[in-house]
Amino acid sequence: MTAAGQTVRLPSVDRILGDTACLGLTAQYGRVQTLACARAVLAELRAAMLAGAVCEEGASIASVVAQMAERLQSQARSHLRSVFNLTGTVLHTNLGRALLPDSAVQAVVEALQWPMNLEFDLETGKRGDRDDLVEELLRELTGAEAATIVNNNAAAVLLMLNTLAQGKEVIVSRGELVEIGGAFRIPDVMTRAGAVLREVGSTNRTHPHDYANGINEHTGLLMKVHCSNYAITGFTKSVELDELVPLAAKHAIPTAVDLGSGTLVDLAQYGLPHETTVRETIEAGADLVTFSGDKLLGGPQCGVIVGRADLIARIKRNPLKRALRVGKLTLAALEPVLQLYRAPDLLAERLTTLRLLTRPASAMRAQADALLPQLASVLGSAYMVSAEAMKSQIGSGALPVDQLPSFGLAIRSAPGSRASNPLGTLEQRLRALPCPVIGRIAQDTLWLDLRCLEDGHQAAFVAQLNELRA
Repeated sequence: MTAAGQTVRLPSVDRILGDTACLGLTAQYGRVQTLACARAVLAELRAAMLAGAVCEEGASIASVVAQMAERLQSQARSHLRSVFNLTGTVLHTNLGRALLPDSAVQAVVEALQWPMNLEFDLETGKRGDRDDLVEELLRELTGAEAATIVNNNAAAVLLMLNTLAQGKEVIVSRGELVEIGGAFRIPDVMTRAGAVLREVGSTNRTHPHDYANGINEHTGLLMKVHCSNYAITGFTKSVELDELVPLAAKHAIPTAVDLGSGTLVDLAQYGLPHETTVRETIEAGADLVTFSGDKLLGGPQCGVIVGRADLIARIKRNPLKRALRVGKLTLAALEPVLQLYRAPDLLAERLTTLRLLTRPASAMRAQADALLPQLASVLGSAYMVSAEAMKSQIGSGALPVDQLPSFGLAIRSAPGSRASNPLGTLEQRLRALPCPVIGRIAQDTLWLDLRCLEDGHQAAFVAQLNELRA
């Protein structure tokens, strides 16, 4: 019964499934899913009718099928969506870090569609080693004797510690006991790896004699950890690798370095701050180096371990290696990225991450000037929009105190606005666009940094702005 007392009958499931429009849904989503959706919609309508809230039109076949179409479309939509990263953080962990270059994208597509020689030696016809697909390249680019790949750098550190220092002590400076995103702490990883942390020095100052005094018969490894998301300044002292290596060699103890977001090239040649490279670390005498593939390297998520051949061989024999190994998609993406490093003079053009990091502020300023009137028009008088200089950051723990000159759009609420939290409301509306726009709010301003909005994506960005009109 409706509120007016008129009887409204719900259409049967058979009539709904036999409707022409519903036949199209069945063809697209399958009978099982469409049938379940029809029953769910009818159940909701039935409950609403008992409460007197459904009109006759709301229970028609056309209405039911329309509701089904909307629901099925929503259920089929991927939860992993493309977004515009206007946060000013290039390697944004929450937004997927490095974007792959075209050569890597095409290699992944091919790997998705074809069987691949992942662990098959085409020359001998026998089983191969998946690390062989990229090891030669990594040896060439880093100067290391050998290499192996796991699913991220945290796994690389865990596997290395478990292999070389299970039940033994690992000496680390107190100033390098880092915690990164997701509460990843070096002491906790050591515990899980079965190693015993031996802290030396103080938070701000550690000397070579601190390491020397910490060495005993239980020492399995000397380790340095890159302070990836903070910097200690002022009255400080740290032990450089070239000071640590002779001490470790004297006691026949391996030296390991966790570089975090390791880079394969000197970024200074591209106008960026210098970051110690993997090759420099190997040449300084490190026996093992771990680093990420999806940060400064600009590739897929993975962890890379390079170093002495005998130590890498031990690591690869660890049963944990199988649990932490990567699949064909990661290797398909990693190899072409590494290939790009063979042409460093073309790297800033071809490697997406480096292209974004080296994008000139003048290009972003011109972009901001072009976008400003379009954005101001759709936002109306409730907001003030201006093109302003701002600072980008590399992100993901790479060079945490260094910033890059950038340009973008700054949005502020208009004076006298009585709206409650207007910037928060606008930020939410931007996130609700078909391709969500992710900015950041700070200092009573919504900042849209244009460093990561490349020319090829600008048209799509502009095309959806009209949906912001009040």
